[in-house]
Amino acid sequence: MADAFSSSSETVIQRVVGVTVNSNTPPEKLEELYQIKKTCDFISQHQFQKVALQFPDELLVDSVAVAAEIERHSNAKPFILGDTSYGSCCVDEVAAEHVGADCIVHYGRACLSPSNRLPLMYVFERRPVDVEKCASTFRELHHDTQSHIILLYDVNYVHAINDLVTLLSPEYPNLVASELVVEGEQCYSHSRIRGQHDVTSLSEQDHSQVICQFGRQFSLKSGTAVINYSMFYVGQEGATLRNFMMTWNLCSFCSFDPITMTGRTESVSVNRALMKRYYAIERAKDASVVGILVGTLGVADYLTIIQQLKETIRRAGKKSYMFAMGKLNVPKLANFLEIDIFVLVACPENSLLDSSEFYKPVVTPFEMDVACNKNREWSEEYVTDFRHLLPGGQSHVPLADQQQEEGDETDVSLITGALRSHSLLKSEPAEPSCGSSVVLRNQTLTVANTNSAASFLAERSWRGLEQKLGETPVVKAVEGRRGIAIAYEEEGTSS
Repeated sequence: MADAFSSSSETVIQRVVGVTVNSNTPPEKLEELYQIKKTCDFISQHQFQKVALQFPDELLVDSVAVAAEIERHSNAKPFILGDTSYGSCCVDEVAAEHVGADCIVHYGRACLSPSNRLPLMYVFERRPVDVEKCASTFRELHHDTQSHIILLYDVNYVHAINDLVTLLSPEYPNLVASELVVEGEQCYSHSRIRGQHDVTSLSEQDHSQVICQFGRQFSLKSGTAVINYSMFYVGQEGATLRNFMMTWNLCSFCSFDPITMTGRTESVSVNRALMKRYYAIERAKDASVVGILVGTLGVADYLTIIQQLKETIRRAGKKSYMFAMGKLNVPKLANFLEIDIFVLVACPENSLLDSSEFYKPVVTPFEMDVACNKNREWSEEYVTDFRHLLPGGQSHVPLADQQQEEGDETDVSLITGALRSHSLLKSEPAEPSCGSSVVLRNQTLTVANTNSAASFLAERSWRGLEQKLGETPVVKAVEGRRGIAIAYEEEGTSS
């Protein structure tokens, strides 16, 4: 972890950022891969004048050619969006609004999180997949043809799923294929659109249960639940598969990688991963100062969950500060040593951040709610979509009444062994001039440490540049030095 501060300037300059970049797509294949005609029809139908084209880093090599084709076949002016501030799987509505775009066309892999500012169209990268090999692997991993199986997949392989289902459905009558369904009214990529928070419903025809989550929709047979099904995933190991496995952690998972054309039973211990997350929850319970990291500006209701987190943290007797810093890395978060723990507000796929290299843990809104909301208990349920925690969501748990919190009993930290309390601070007394942070809290804990980030900053040996307003004399501007730091021009050469 010391590498974040020990790198010399020369090392930083010569450092190479690893980004996988595809080679240029031949012009005759642009239509097939990027659905240019369909995109132009979408633009013309709604008479959009300015169109934002959002590309991930690996597809930027084709962005100019795609933009030129769209401009040639429509009357719209395209703008290329690259290097998104947060995750490329989310729609970058803020960047699109900077250019005054009327709509967004999102290319490549997507988390399908709902956005509600601008009209949206998804164009998925059509990655090749050997359907025959995939079906053969499916049969090897699932010998029982009567077993209940849900077929999940990465969005880049949606074009091949119908062919795969055609091969397997005669042999596997209980196979359920998921469909891509985007929530909201602003998305025009799919014919089926769901309302916000409408994640579970009953079909009127056969009373089967319909699940809609993470942009996937599938129907369960009457009398069955998700835990009665096995999952088969088509795609590479990554954030999407990890998100599915954490959410449906009671289901067994198998996967097929179209690139290596190999299948396997996922042997990653979900229980072990859940215990790591539970350790992070214990760290959140011990924390006094919480940093709320804004990891998205495009997912619907992100402002609402931030306000709910602030209230939940305050009611737990903790202090919170909000940070918006784009893509996270170790050096960025290491600048805030006064923060005990960070909570990341992001899309479901980016929320499960591996914080093992960070100096302070990074948890999800669900984990912070478990740590601060005494009405929520830790169970096998794991929520990665923060919208489900909001009022009206399927996993919402109201906070305890303040009268109940005033009589809260202390418990013991499983990490430090110290006493702690989740009681609400009745008032925020002004800090004494002597700098003491010992104040009366309640009858259960006589004293408590309520150091804020400001008092922590006051204790630092270096607090930043001093302004000294009114103390510095005003002088005329003079010409500065020229050259580089090791050899300014006026210094001359030493004899």
